Amino acid sequence: MAQIQWFPGHMAKAIRQFEENISLVDIVFEVIDARIPYSSQNPEIKRISSAKPHLYILTKKDLADPNMTNKWLEFFNQTDNPAIAVDAKTKFGINNVLKTIMPILKPKLDHEKQKGMKKRPIRAISIGVPNVGKSTVLNRLVNRRAAQVGNRPGVTKGQQWLKSGEKFELLDTPGILWPKFQSQEVANKLALTGAIKNTAYHADDIALYALKMIRGLNTNQFAKRYRLTEDDFNLSDVDLLMKITKNVGMRDDFERGSQRIIQDFRSAKIGRFTLDIPGLERNND
Repeated sequence: MAQIQWFPGHMAKAIRQFEENISLVDIVFEVIDARIPYSSQNPEIKRISSAKPHLYILTKKDLADPNMTNKWLEFFNQTDNPAIAVDAKTKFGINNVLKTIMPILKPKLDHEKQKGMKKRPIRAISIGVPNVGKSTVLNRLVNRRAAQVGNRPGVTKGQQWLKSGEKFELLDTPGILWPKFQSQEVANKLALTGAIKNTAYHADDIALYALKMIRGLNTNQFAKRYRLTEDDFNLSDVDLLMKITKNVGMRDDFERGSQRIIQDFRSAKIGRFTLDIPGLERNND
């Protein structure tokens, strides 16, 4: 399997801008993928914003295993990391987020009030890996289509301040990865979920990785989608990929078959999967 690496120049610039702007905000909204809540956390974000309050926003919960999403929320709360889970269909807005973050920011706001400082909007910065749904979250928070949205990595290229009435100001940022992934396991998960540009990896490598992961999870919907028998699961990953390619009418075009598996995973047509286990990944770092 080829090594995956994708760190275009605009991401290096975005990291520098994040370092410059972190002093301007009260809290960091780190947007992460509910299917990979650990692997979609950027270590550069943690390094730069470690002194700031944090809110984890787990997106795409409609594509993740709901039981695992609940376990992840419990894990974050147990480790004193406030977190909420949302998706594009969830009805949430700035008031929902304010209820979560106000207890975190209350000591700072009370201190400013005691010093006689003028009441001001709360300032937050939203940051996360590419294609995680960050701009969709921001548009919900400001209740208008202010941030550019697209179902591919790298849509947001610059930074912009967005206002939500007089209470809130949010800084939107481009999706950023980090210069070197801590493991190719993390890189594979980011590629499979759509955070990495498709020209940076081989589709068959990621499809084979998906098959390996799905074998250990619920395979019922997966088997139905590709008309697989129980005996088919005794095949090797490579032979199973060949079988699926033929079953979906693509003969021996394994590149198209691989792309089908990847897209079906991303759209939850083969099931709702969560690939990270709470606590396990950190223990393995």
